[in-house]
Amino acid sequence: MQNLVVYIVVFPIIGVLINGLFGSLIQKKFGEKVVGVIGSATIGLSFLFAILIFVKMLGQPADARSHVVDVYRWMAAGSLSVSVSYLVDQLSIVMLLVVTGVSFFIHIYSIGYMHGDRGFFRFFTYMNLFVFAMLNLILADNYLLMFLGWEGVGLCSYLLIGFWYDRKFEGVNISWTGDAGMKAFIVNRIGDFAFLIGMFLVFANFGTFNYDTIFGTAAAHFATGDSTMTWIAILFFIGATGKSAQIPLYIWLPDAMAGPTPVSALIHAATMVTAGVYMIARSSVIYALAPAAMTTVAIVGALTALYAATMALVQNDIKKVLAYSTISQLGYMFLALGVGAFGAGIFHLMTHAFFKALLFLGAGAIIHAL
Repeated sequence: MQNLVVYIVVFPIIGVLINGLFGSLIQKKFGEKVVGVIGSATIGLSFLFAILIFVKMLGQPADARSHVVDVYRWMAAGSLSVSVSYLVDQLSIVMLLVVTGVSFFIHIYSIGYMHGDRGFFRFFTYMNLFVFAMLNLILADNYLLMFLGWEGVGLCSYLLIGFWYDRKFEGVNISWTGDAGMKAFIVNRIGDFAFLIGMFLVFANFGTFNYDTIFGTAAAHFATGDSTMTWIAILFFIGATGKSAQIPLYIWLPDAMAGPTPVSALIHAATMVTAGVYMIARSSVIYALAPAAMTTVAIVGALTALYAATMALVQNDIKKVLAYSTISQLGYMFLALGVGAFGAGIFHLMTHAFFKALLFLGAGAIIHAL
């Protein structure tokens, strides 16, 4: 189990190193298709290993389907001790299958879609890095490692949304594709700042970032409705509204359509926008102790679902229709999380990933044909 989990995370970074360092040379000597195959194969191997872990876990009793894989001790300073550890349980394995599976097929699609682009090898380098960051986010055994993955997907979204940085783009208060990437990056920093403050509060009250310690002792130390838990949950939710494009931090997502269509599919289906939903589901113990925060999550989710759906009705660009549709669907997920239906929220996340990826890839085929 330990080796399989480590390999899942390592394969994408191998693709980043090969295509990032030698992609230009490989593209000139062997053709761009080899670059695409390398990028796709690394994600395909991660998907295969994720399936193997899933099959192994199916044969285990329900109460034994949680495994912590310690890779190495990262840092120790005073009472702070942080390890690079990966948690494989029912929640993370579902996310693992969604992220690696959907990303693999998007990578294959990208080989044809990006054919002839002068930044072909750069594109696959960024895509592999995006998946690597997302895998660290969902497999992390502590909030600090999750935050590194969280910031990693934010960086990659900037690189990929602004991939065609020298092209004109008709957006809200922006005129270049590079500006759309910058807008996504800056808006997400607002949410990330709140998430970081929430993490500081967690460390101040629990003395650790590890999930096991926090979730295992929270109920014993704090009563339901305690103001500390409420503030932590609210700050985490503000972070989630940035990544998962909820009111009021949804404004970056429609302009994220400036990037290549495979990027839109990856952001909307498998990676970035699902991060906020996953983070709240992972922090369900904290939210169970903060009913006011859960009510806030449900209300904001419901408002976003309705508002974004009405916005989608009046769009005349095929990708922007799908962008507002994604925001609306994410609102449904947050509504489910806010009323305590965590399983339903993750179920909708999984089903949405597949049909939204197909919708974007279909839109890309139409755009190419016109």
